[in-house]
Amino acid sequence: MERQDGSSVTDLVAENPDEARRAHHAHHRGLLIAAIRRHGFHQWLADRFGMLGDALYSFGACLIAMTVSGMAAYLFRQPLLFPSLGPTAFLIFGAPMAANASPRNTCIGHGVAIAVGYGTLALFGLMHAPNVLQAGVSPARIGAASLSVALTGAVLILCRALHPPAGATTLIVSLGLLGTFHAIMMIALGVIILTATGWLINRALGVPVPLWAPPVERSV
Repeated sequence: MERQDGSSVTDLVAENPDEARRAHHAHHRGLLIAAIRRHGFHQWLADRFGMLGDALYSFGACLIAMTVSGMAAYLFRQPLLFPSLGPTAFLIFGAPMAANASPRNTCIGHGVAIAVGYGTLALFGLMHAPNVLQAGVSPARIGAASLSVALTGAVLILCRALHPPAGATTLIVSLGLLGTFHAIMMIALGVIILTATGWLINRALGVPVPLWAPPVERSV
């Protein structure tokens, strides 16, 4: 690729490696920011404050959503607040229009993770075993944890429903941290609460997140 003065990018690197490196990093940052499709109040914040606006939107929305989940857990005294909700909230508000942040991917992702994690407990005879913090790591626990993550990822790829935080959910179950039938039902309910809260917050602030899944983009 040539610049306007006729020199190539290779020439630029040869002449001034530091300058080329800075240009590459600036371009990379631009791509990352451009990948975030902003709308409504999110767009307003970004127009005025740039990257700080993105951070403010994510901060405020995550704070509200996680508080709602926490209050539900407190009022009903159920495990409705657990670690994998954190990265899910990051996705819902950090890149709200992305497919892996959609209600479809979120619900299918965590749903598959719960089912696979619970299945590995049964497969390795850990249904009634103490959790990994109480009993420590055993060969059976290693097998359950490894298989749960690998199988969850594979199934979600086949379902076209990637949602990275699901990897944490399946570990929470397969490590026995929330491994009873009642607990996994509460995990599912916690995911639904956060997904619904995130959808309402984004919509209320003018972000046109899909009700279930983003429209399929057809190639021309």
